[in-house]
Amino acid sequence: MMIRCIIVDDETHAIELLSMHIEQTGFLELVGTATSPVKALQLVFEQKIDVVFLDVQMPEMSGIEFMQLLNGRCKVILVTAYKDYAIQGFDNDVIDYLLKPVTFPRFLQSARKLLDLSNKTAEQSNDYIFVNGDAKGGLLRINTDDIIYVEGQKQYVCFFTRDGRKYLSRLTLKELETRLPAGKFIRVHKSFVVATQYITRIHNNALSLAHTTQMIPVGSSYRESFMNRMKDRIMT
Repeated sequence: MMIRCIIVDDETHAIELLSMHIEQTGFLELVGTATSPVKALQLVFEQKIDVVFLDVQMPEMSGIEFMQLLNGRCKVILVTAYKDYAIQGFDNDVIDYLLKPVTFPRFLQSARKLLDLSNKTAEQSNDYIFVNGDAKGGLLRINTDDIIYVEGQKQYVCFFTRDGRKYLSRLTLKELETRLPAGKFIRVHKSFVVATQYITRIHNNALSLAHTTQMIPVGSSYRESFMNRMKDRIMT
């Protein structure tokens, strides 16, 4: 299991130190870094991020304010030079609290705690499906959280996942719709089902998704139901 993470800190030397620690930790993948909390929020909402290594004191907004805007979208490990923020951090359900300068042994202790929690969550999750694989009679497991979108291709559907892979299965989109978690996926076209968590931009009649340059069309007969589904997320 690879845990995707970002670092948010207004001090570049702190980012460099944490980056080195992450590079030495085999199960962590550094997706990006940011000295601006605003840019970091954009990164979180555009990509699938599992954990944020977050500084507390920053000029644009504090780490506590940043966490409130995250609204539980990913896990947080606070990194700061001030012990006084520990209680506030744990009140906001952070995974751990690291004091600067962060030593590698202490960082690794925190990372292992994160890995144990991620493994426990994965074991408890039922968000996966089995589809016909390449081998005759074989079944392939796909975690639904990894699916960006599904395209119907006559008697087949093609799953496009966030790691850039494609999986072809003999199935129709109509059949698939009944098997995917309804709260996470929506039919937007006669040929496309998308994962709502990966939508990064809504154009007039098309969608941009994280992890792919493919534009997904929104069919005229699906537009009303799609907009009704997304209305609570749209601020105008």
